[in-house]
Amino acid sequence: MFLKKKDFPEEDELVLCTVTNTFHHGVFVNVDEYGKGGMIHISEVSPGRIRNIRDFVKEGKKIVCKVLRVNLEKGHIDLSLRRVNERQKKEKINEIKQEQKAEKIVEFAAKKLNKDPRKLYEELSSKIFEKYELLHFCFEDIVKGNVSLEKLGIGKEISDLLTEFVKERMKPAEVFVGGELRLKSYSPKGVEIIKEALGKAKDEGKTSLLYEGAGKYKVRAKAGEYKDAEEILEKATGKVLDFIEKEGGEGEFVKAE
Repeated sequence: MFLKKKDFPEEDELVLCTVTNTFHHGVFVNVDEYGKGGMIHISEVSPGRIRNIRDFVKEGKKIVCKVLRVNLEKGHIDLSLRRVNERQKKEKINEIKQEQKAEKIVEFAAKKLNKDPRKLYEELSSKIFEKYELLHFCFEDIVKGNVSLEKLGIGKEISDLLTEFVKERMKPAEVFVGGELRLKSYSPKGVEIIKEALGKAKDEGKTSLLYEGAGKYKVRAKAGEYKDAEEILEKATGKVLDFIEKEGGEGEFVKAE
């Protein structure tokens, strides 16, 4: 990736790291976005007793970590792997993938303009990063029609070509979360009650349902960000469970990992 953030990460920031070395009491990593080294103490690799640290991390593996402490004087970055939940991990990986996609678009534009890709990236980022934290956030706004590269101070030739490439290659981001609804009804009208209960999930929009058999239904919600998708999912499944229980049935929702 071209992206290299300046200075040091903030405490509690999520960062993508590459494992460089493992030893008995911890793990050394490279904090990819900052080009700096960091360390994960063995107690921050996984909860509980660890017999073999290589069961959790190996050299070359990409992992998402949380920044615990930064010592600016010594240049030390202390990280945690175990304090990153599955949603945070997915969000960070998705963010990196979107940024890589944005950088690829810059490479295509550079080739068309006979420019060095890194120099074009630096030229663009010097303007875009005044308003946006990452390149793909800007490109997503271009797709939505919320921003003009020219208004950000980028020349017309580059702006026109890049805008064309972005609209061709970048779709609005979509993420999915889901799980399984398990429903039972003891009423003679059980089929109708369950059908009506499931309709409550569909009322939320941006949800899909798939019958799996034996009273089990796969439910999935989509949105532009994981947080929004999870809110949709929680609201939709909550309505289903409230209705089925009100009608004397039973239900539970098991979230997918």
